[in-house]
Amino acid sequence: MNIRFYNGLICSMAKKIEITSDEEIWVKENKIAYLGPAKSSDFKFDREIDLKGNLLMPGFKNAHAHSAMTFLRSKADDLPLMDWLNYKIFPMEAKLKSEHVYYFSLLAILEYLTSGITAVMDMYFFQDEMVKASIDVGFRSVIVSGTCGEDLNCVKKMEQDYLKFNKIHELISALIGFHAEYSNSNEMLKCISQVAQKHKAPVFTHNSESKREVDDCIKKSGMTPTEYLNSLGLFDFGGGCFHCVHLSENDFEIFKQKGIAAISCPGSNCKLASGIAPVSDMLNFGIKVALGTDGPASNNALDMFREMFTVTALQKIRNADAASLDAIKVLEMATKFGARVMGLEDCDSLAPGKLADLIVIDLQQPNMQPLNNVLKNLVYSGSKQNVKLTMINGRILYENGVFNVSVDPEKIYKTVNEMNSYYKN
Repeated sequence: MNIRFYNGLICSMAKKIEITSDEEIWVKENKIAYLGPAKSSDFKFDREIDLKGNLLMPGFKNAHAHSAMTFLRSKADDLPLMDWLNYKIFPMEAKLKSEHVYYFSLLAILEYLTSGITAVMDMYFFQDEMVKASIDVGFRSVIVSGTCGEDLNCVKKMEQDYLKFNKIHELISALIGFHAEYSNSNEMLKCISQVAQKHKAPVFTHNSESKREVDDCIKKSGMTPTEYLNSLGLFDFGGGCFHCVHLSENDFEIFKQKGIAAISCPGSNCKLASGIAPVSDMLNFGIKVALGTDGPASNNALDMFREMFTVTALQKIRNADAASLDAIKVLEMATKFGARVMGLEDCDSLAPGKLADLIVIDLQQPNMQPLNNVLKNLVYSGSKQNVKLTMINGRILYENGVFNVSVDPEKIYKTVNEMNSYYKN
């Protein structure tokens, strides 16, 4: 469809992070065809949307999640990380059925849409089902392998999936990854490194989420997880690490030298009492930082508004400085920084030729009034209730509380509740 958005505020995030009030956007099929002042044209629109003073901006990019973990939401709460993993999560995941992952993923995607999230970097089991769910709905997903254990055949499948998913559909891309240093044998990590070297590919993994994880790695190898993984050549082509709560000064140096991004998941880190990641310090050091929700078992919401407020509030507390981590920087982390970390440069901002992944924020709500500083309001007082429209690849998938997707939401809710009774611990 060809759609015109007019009579609103626009924050393109393309260059300066600022709002314009005298421009409009034209979407032609799946791309932005025009951004600028209103003008006459013979361009034929299928629909013209009067924004009525509301804000149009790039969609949020969720740079770390385990989408199908929706089945574990509120099944393993109020536990420390390792007990949570070993005694609750891993046993229930061992029972996971591939056909269930499709519906659990669909449920997550619906939640992403209501939060203005237009893309996710997803790491979980039975990735073909997440790919199918994404394609069926029209959602953009970056699939990251979550290899773990000692079975070297998993590395072969990881490489096959990496090649397959990067060719399967315009909404799907793939990156090489593994669960974590502590969940993989040394031999597995070496094999993953060889695949990354072969394809000159960045690598993504959980890293330094808990102090125990770091202490155990130092005890075992004499190195931090970052140092150990780097020694195996896993970051020779960059990549990203999820959480990054307990990093050393040398870890910082490695991150900067190798171009490794940190993906902070503040909500999850709070709930699991993992600690507060040094986000301000990383940014000041020149490290790329993006935001993720983590999975709905450890958060439990898939809500970028919560993550934006939490990450800036925690930095202010950590540094005893109310000026720490300005809201505008947080907004960049949640949008264009995340897109670039995920390899989605084509939808990191709004500009002619970019993919039409965008959202409309309802400013005619009490929490956004008065309009003193709209962008800071998004971070400090915004919420999912302000997401009026979510467009991905030129298609409006969510508008005014209604989903425009091929799968009936009521069927999804009914099905996941029926499936959920299978998973008990």
